[in-house]
Formats: sequence, structure tokens, C-alpha cells
Amino acid sequence: MQFTIWGLTGTLTTERPADASFAAASLWRVIDEIDATCNRFRADSELSRLNASAGATLTVSTTLLEALTAAEVAFTVTDGLCDPTVLPALLAWGYDRDYDLIRERTDLVEPDVKGAPGLAALTVDRRARTVILAPGCQLDLGASAKALAADRIADEVGARGGVVVEIGGDVAVRGTGPDGPWVIGVADRLTITGDEPRVRVTGGGVATSSIATRVWRVGDRLVNHIIDPHTGLVADGPYATATVAADRCVIANAFATAALLWGEDAPYRIAQAGWSGRLVRRDGTVEFVGGWPVEEESS
Repeated sequence: MQFTIWGLTGTLTTERPADASFAAASLWRVIDEIDATCNRFRADSELSRLNASAGATLTVSTTLLEALTAAEVAFTVTDGLCDPTVLPALLAWGYDRDYDLIRERTDLVEPDVKGAPGLAALTVDRRARTVILAPGCQLDLGASAKALAADRIADEVGARGGVVVEIGGDVAVRGTGPDGPWVIGVADRLTITGDEPRVRVTGGGVATSSIATRVWRVGDRLVNHIIDPHTGLVADGPYATATVAADRCVIANAFATAALLWGEDAPYRIAQAGWSGRLVRRDGTVEFVGGWPVEEESS
């Protein structure tokens, strides 16, 4: 099954054809929940209400709490480089509307930005289901929420049999395919065309982040959506694309994002965490980290 959501393409495949209808229902229910909760481009989303709460105490849904937990995990495992509080800097760089509309803008000028406040700007009471954002703090949960959606769908469908779900470069795998391990394409960008090398995956998550995709111009400069929370500047390191395999898609996504900010330290950081990766430099050179699977050419 192929689908489009949030301007991204996706696929969903089950080990058994009999599970396809259940899987499709699970996919759209989870996506609808995440969209209504975490889509910052929807004025009626829970996240938009939270970002506009101006320091007030807001009671939130269990879905938003789950998304905040995923963002906290991503922040923690990357030592704060995958930070949901970078939204003010992201807005300053022009990412204040759907990407297709940003590309058409010619009025953007380089902003004066600063570092993000980090998770210290959030007060979360999970028992009471309340959240307080410090004044000036705003959240972007896009990356971790997308990976969370893939994990949730895979967990639900995987209870019945093997499944692989991919949403815009984030892949969650549970169980096996009808012929053994799942075979997935690994792209140097976020769009899978079918011509990429393929790897065999038996479980967990695989995620790709790129500064070569979703780019736009600010003045004469080409910028991207990966923000360094220490400075508020866009990623400008040696790697154009990072793909990481981990035990969950949320973790894989966090490390793939952070790898573009770690620069030359990325291979060490990924390997030390026990994960594997495929890093593509700006000149197209490919580097493998950890036990990255042997790649097969597409047929």
C-alpha cells in the first residue's frame, strides 16, 4: 500500500495479505491522531494550542504526552542535539508554512537567531496530564512524531504478523516478510525511487535525515530544516544525508538528525550507542558505521 501524508510519500506492507485491511485501518487511525495532536501547521492542533498557551498550565491528551515522551527520549539520547524547542529558530529561517509554499518565497533574509532553551523550558506532569511551556518556548515535534507514528503502527500490526511501514524516510519493521527479512531501499535523499541499494532488515527502525532535501533560499543562501539547538543556525556539516538503524524508529530518527550536526564525530557517536549507520558526504562518498547490513543493488 502506498500513501501520501504531510507532503511525504509512504508505504505499508504486511507479511500476510489477510492483515492488509487491519494494517490500513491502523495506519490512518494513528496518522489522524498524530496529525490532530502534533501538526504545528494546523491551527486547531493540540500542539498549536500548547505553543500559544503563553506559560499557562494546559491539560493535554495521552497522545500528546506520548509524543512529548518520544521527543524527550530523542533529546536525551543525542545529548540535546535533537531538540523540540528549536521552533522559534526554524520560524525565523522561514519554515512557518508548508514546505511547498516556502520554496516559492523570495522575501526571506538571514535572521538573527539564538540557541534553543531545551527541555528545561517544559514542565510536564504526566500523572495530572498537564504541560507548561516557559514564556517564549515553542515546540516542533515533527521529526520525532513522524517516527513515533511509524513505531506505533508497526507495533499494532506487528502483533498479528510481519509488517514494514515507511513514512518519509522513517521505517519501522516488525517480524519478517513472506520470504524472510524485509528488504528496504536506502536513499541518499528522503524519497525512495526503487533504484537505491537495498538492505535486509529483521526488526527495529531505520531513519534517514538529509540537508539535501527540503531546502529553500534565504537571500543568496540555501538553507535546510535541521537546526543546531546550540546556535539556532541550520546544519552545515560534512554529511548531506545520514541513515541510522536502531531498535526503534524514534531512536533511529534522533541519531540520523543529530548525525548531521555532530559532523565528523557522527560515526563515533552512532557506533558508541550500539547502532549502525550509512553516512553520505556532500561529495557523494558513502561511509558505513557499525554493523550496517551488506547492501544489495536494486534489480
